[in-house]
Amino acid sequence: MNRMSILLPASILLFTACHHPQKHKEAEPRQPNIVYILADDLGYSDVSCYGQKLFSTPNIDKLAENGMKFTRHYSGSTVCAPSRSALMTGQHTGHTFIRGNKEWKPEGQYPLKAEAVTIAEALQDAGYTTGAFGKWGLGYPGSEGDPNHQGFDEFFGYNCQRMGHNYYPYHLWNNQEKVMLEGNREKQTGQYGPDVIHQKALQFLETNKDKPFFLYYPSIIPHAELLAPEKYMEKYRGKFMPEKGYKGVDSGENYRQGPYGSQPESHAAFAAMIHILDDQVGEIVAKLKELGVYENTIILFSSDNGPHLEGGADPDYFDSNGPLKGYKRDLYEGGIRVPMIAVWEGKIAAGTESDHISAFWDVFPTVAEISRANVPESIDGISFLPELLGNEDQQKNHEYMYWEFHERGGRQAVRKGNWKLVRYNVLNPEETTTELYNLEKDLGEENNVAEQHTDIVKELSEIMTNARTESEVFAFKSRGYLH
Repeated sequence: MNRMSILLPASILLFTACHHPQKHKEAEPRQPNIVYILADDLGYSDVSCYGQKLFSTPNIDKLAENGMKFTRHYSGSTVCAPSRSALMTGQHTGHTFIRGNKEWKPEGQYPLKAEAVTIAEALQDAGYTTGAFGKWGLGYPGSEGDPNHQGFDEFFGYNCQRMGHNYYPYHLWNNQEKVMLEGNREKQTGQYGPDVIHQKALQFLETNKDKPFFLYYPSIIPHAELLAPEKYMEKYRGKFMPEKGYKGVDSGENYRQGPYGSQPESHAAFAAMIHILDDQVGEIVAKLKELGVYENTIILFSSDNGPHLEGGADPDYFDSNGPLKGYKRDLYEGGIRVPMIAVWEGKIAAGTESDHISAFWDVFPTVAEISRANVPESIDGISFLPELLGNEDQQKNHEYMYWEFHERGGRQAVRKGNWKLVRYNVLNPEETTTELYNLEKDLGEENNVAEQHTDIVKELSEIMTNARTESEVFAFKSRGYLH
């Protein structure tokens, strides 16, 4: 009540209240919750709604039935840490700080810089409670890249992606606290890492149901090693013959310190692990519905890169990439094109499919637009919210997409429209390859047409040169290879 109204006679106030009701501004609707589920090394066709024939993923398929399935979505990179860096910062690997899987002893990876602005930080500033449950890989415990220092109120899981190779770990991290898993002492298998993490994620939803939240759920499934509890193994044992055995590290000082354990039934174990992931996706959706927040939650599901060839994995047996060429560590489509599904009740039309070209660095501006969060000027991403809402005529497109990879001699790729330029061995100029593909006509990247289209090679080569800046840690030019 202001000073003028205090001086008015009560009768006038009563008359005014009765005959001229004050119009109250309607409260703004609560910001939508955001759930981002990230599988680890899940191939483009490792789920049945993207073509998997040997087993089914009903809960992930249900996401596609209730939302939008993207057919031309790309990961941030072809390995874990740089892909997650692109996701968190909204920058592709020519700009984001983490561009490779650089180890930090005794546990963790080279840290994301303190001045990096992540999705989680932007959402915190916009009033969200933020939690990450799974594998981090962007900074060792206590470093400037630690999840608690990069915008997450709560973290539970594997800080180190090397430790994330093992499914029955000796410990996990709860923020800065090392949590020992007593059920896994010595060689015991009492506590399956993904199960322990999953329960903490569900608890996060329970605790924060009454306020806007961001749940980042970077599962370690189905990355090697290939291990699953017996109740899941028995569902698939003997169904994928001939089996493939793998001899790993089952004792000694390196046991459960990164090397993969042995698995005589790799095919059954892989299918069992996907089953676990699918069950956990279903349980997250069920929990959101139970808490009454499903309708006000956008769920995004994807994978950090293409399928791996480690620990007994057999992507060719399962046709994990469908029509795509290449695997994890490749910059062919099989290494970087990934499944992506978005669900938002009442906002995203059910059962729709999009061929919009997008990538991990587009998630940040999309989430920011949904949540009314601020976006740094330095990002490379473009919001795909118009595409999600069916406003294709308002959707902006990328001029090009760029990736670089700092292992195996150095690799680069550019996509512009349907044209894609791939270069391998860029760290050794005398061995550098130049490959050009028309993805509209040659999705499997089988026919290199670089010699027939030298003008396009020149154009994309210039983009490749200009799309990147140097990083003092993950550098090409400083070693004298790129000019």
